[in-house]
Amino acid sequence: MLTLIWGTSFILMKKGLVVYSSDELGALRMVIACAALLPFAIRGLKTVEPGNWKYLLGSGMLGNFIPAFLFAYAETRLASGLAGVLNSLTALFTLLVGALFFRQAITWMRMVGILIGIAGTVLLIFSGNGSGDLDNKYYGLYIVLATICYGASVNIIKHRLQGMKPILISSLAMLTVGPIALVYLFSTNFLYKLQHVPGAWEALLYIAILATFSTAIALILFNKLIHISTTIFASSATYLIPIVALMWGVLDGETIQLWHYIGMVVILAGVFVVNKAK
Repeated sequence: MLTLIWGTSFILMKKGLVVYSSDELGALRMVIACAALLPFAIRGLKTVEPGNWKYLLGSGMLGNFIPAFLFAYAETRLASGLAGVLNSLTALFTLLVGALFFRQAITWMRMVGILIGIAGTVLLIFSGNGSGDLDNKYYGLYIVLATICYGASVNIIKHRLQGMKPILISSLAMLTVGPIALVYLFSTNFLYKLQHVPGAWEALLYIAILATFSTAIALILFNKLIHISTTIFASSATYLIPIVALMWGVLDGETIQLWHYIGMVVILAGVFVVNKAK
């Protein structure tokens, strides 16, 4: 379910960016997702221990707010299918962040997997010239940064918020960042575009679907997966996302070069080694 939902999110971002800027899309995504989860957040407010709010804020910022803007900005020049491929780096950075900051053991074989994944990323980002709006040079680095944020958030949830219910973590994490996104949204041209730009309502619909399914609902499912499994297994949900993302990209007319496919295979090989290593 996560693979299908998250794999579709990249094409939805692309459709939203037809009208709205990357920062408008990022803010809208956060505001709508926060609104969708607000009833659950209000219901659980009194149950949160004061010491957990800093971890909820960390999860909200690193797992949602910052990546929403980074992905949207990257997709202004990056093919949605390639964005989905780069997203698979989440599994590698989850392991790396866990080892560096949460004292998780890391074997030499898993380190090999991380290095393979990084090599594939370099190949994917810096190979080929692309064309037009699909020129992927350097813009892929924004997604790499987003996956590092994802890796940090996964570890915060697993090691600092383990005792909380997934739906409570999801809704309260969104509550910490939703108001910030709302204030920022009204500093943009969002309302003007909604009233005067052709196709604005259709683009908003795509963003609403993105926020409701790929952020709100997927966040609950992902946090549940973290609770019932390991951080590595949970983050490996990104393992199959490139297949769905590339499928939507090709159907939408995106051109993917041979070197991009080679880079994707190398990245997925690195993720495979990390997940299979003992």
